[in-house]
Amino acid sequence: MATDKELSDFLAGVEKRAFKQAVYAVRKDESALDIVQDAMIKLAEKYGDKPSAELPMLFQRILQNTISDFFRREKVRNTWVSLFSSMSTTSDGEDFDVLEIYQNESENDTVESSAEKLERAEVLGIIEEEVEKLPARQREAFLMRYWNDMDVAETAEAMKCSVGSVKTHCSRATHALAIALKARGIEL
Repeated sequence: MATDKELSDFLAGVEKRAFKQAVYAVRKDESALDIVQDAMIKLAEKYGDKPSAELPMLFQRILQNTISDFFRREKVRNTWVSLFSSMSTTSDGEDFDVLEIYQNESENDTVESSAEKLERAEVLGIIEEEVEKLPARQREAFLMRYWNDMDVAETAEAMKCSVGSVKTHCSRATHALAIALKARGIEL
């Protein structure tokens, strides 16, 4: 049984990665934030009494289901909006970045010059652009494996596919990223 503190610590630790994963999936910061909040609430309400070792897998599955629910709702909403688009218009001019994508540097780290920080930020931006261009299943497998540090079996369970499919998706994603980044002058 996870204590309230363990659950709270888990959610705080997974928040930024979950947000980034949701942003990659839905491509809207506001929607991604709603998805992550919904997933966190569902985990706390329905599975807060589970052992803390089970929380990562449960949360990942809940997050993926919440993203899928978002797309189903959007499909229905877009159908109605297209049918009645002449009746009303919506404008959402607010654009904000809720969470930073870079980890805070500790005071023990070496001092980095402004030029190095700028170069690192540009490279990370390019990498993010290329990750966003990946097909959905490849992006999902890649982010779970390399962003969330999940092993192949956990990723397969979360994606509801075979271990071989996860390996294939990850292999194709890393190959495509390597080619795309090399074409943009970045070799890692």
